[in-house]
Amino acid sequence: MALSPNFHTIFATSQSSSSNPAASSSKLPASHSLLNSVHLLTKPAAKSNSCNLSRTLASDDKKWRINVSFFPAFLNKGKDAKVLKEELLEAIAPLDRGADATPEDQQRVDQLARKLEAVNPTKQPLKSDLLNGKWELIYTTSTSILQTQRPKFLRSTTNYQAINVDTLRAQNMESWPFFNQVTADLTPLNARKVAVKFDSFKIGGLIPVKAPGRARGELEITYLDEELRISRGDKGNLFILKMVDPSYRVPV
Repeated sequence: MALSPNFHTIFATSQSSSSNPAASSSKLPASHSLLNSVHLLTKPAAKSNSCNLSRTLASDDKKWRINVSFFPAFLNKGKDAKVLKEELLEAIAPLDRGADATPEDQQRVDQLARKLEAVNPTKQPLKSDLLNGKWELIYTTSTSILQTQRPKFLRSTTNYQAINVDTLRAQNMESWPFFNQVTADLTPLNARKVAVKFDSFKIGGLIPVKAPGRARGELEITYLDEELRISRGDKGNLFILKMVDPSYRVPV
């Protein structure tokens, strides 16, 4: 049984390719009340002292406003990431990993993915232990991985990808009905992007076949947390994966 030439393309497919302003508070900070009292009680002869006190109180009030506004913004960033992730997972849930996605669905998923990428908590994923383990592919735009040209009963029901950053090794695995596998060496290009060189296929998970020299590509990790990973291939395809086994090790 021949291995599909497109199997390895979970890495790089062969296809070409603010919130509204806050309403003004009806209550002024305590510094304003104190400032008003000072102006009412201070005599004209003390004008210089009053001006100095006014400047001090205004400075304190500015610091108070900065400190108060910083923390809600920080908390909202985390909340936004959680909400965006939920919206993304909800959008891809009915799409059969992307096989049933219309162009409109693909556009919506891509937009949500880009919003999540903008709040990526892991700026250097290739230096993070969060990348280690076995991931399940839950959405992609790669038709070669989705095998949409085949009848459904001949398509892989689940695809996995494992990465170990300490050994710079990766492995792609298909489930039923073929159980094909491929392993690869990774070469970091920067802190979030790798060059991928496939070295060995296993047909049916058993029969080893040396990978051809042209079996290579690039992969950029654009979002990473404990549960979810978003990657983009050098041919423009989008890959969204969820963690299933952080202890999994790729064969060396």
